[in-house]
Amino acid sequence: MVAPASPPKPAVAGVTNPKATPLSRVPVRTREGQVTTSAWRLEVAAAEGTGGIVRVDAPGGIHFRGDGLFLGWEAGRLAEAYARLRPESEVDTFVTQQLG
Repeated sequence: MVAPASPPKPAVAGVTNPKATPLSRVPVRTREGQVTTSAWRLEVAAAEGTGGIVRVDAPGGIHFRGDGLFLGWEAGRLAEAYARLRPESEVDTFVTQQLG
C-alpha cells in the first residue's frame, strides 16, 4: 500500500517556489529589554531571492521581523508567511528504557 502524499503547503503571496531551512535559535535584543534573549529564525530561498523571518516571543507579545526578501513586510504578513513556510516538526521517536 502506498502512503498518501502530504498536502502541498499553501502559497505565500509574493514568494515563488520557496524553500525553507529548519528553524534556528538566534540571539536578539529588543528596545524594551535590557538583556539578550533568543528568537526563532526561518531562512527562506525563493525565485525572488533569499531572506529570513525572525519570531521574537517577548513578554509584550510575539513580534516578527523580516530581512532580505521579507524586508518591509507588515507584521501580519510576516506572521502568515512564517506559519505557512515553517517546516513541520519531526515526530520525536526518542524512548527511554525502563530499567529494573
